[in-house]
Amino acid sequence: MGWIITILVGALCGWLASLIMKTDAQQGAIANILIGIVGSILAQAVFGNMLNLGGEVAGNGFSFWSIVWGVVGSVVLIAILKALRVLR
Repeated sequence: MGWIITILVGALCGWLASLIMKTDAQQGAIANILIGIVGSILAQAVFGNMLNLGGEVAGNGFSFWSIVWGVVGSVVLIAILKALRVLR
């Protein structure tokens, strides 16, 4: 059951981040899910573990703060992918 929540939260975070970064037309559902999951992990690693800014709640299920940190991490990931010209 935990992996279903991970996929749903990843999809939501990836979709919101793609709307913020204006890459929604290029990305499909699978890309949104992957970017959301990896973005949540990135937010937890950078903001939670390294900077102690509250990212410890990122990736811990379905809560408001996990969505916020997941979107922040996904936006950072999309910015990195745009810089590397993987996304336009």
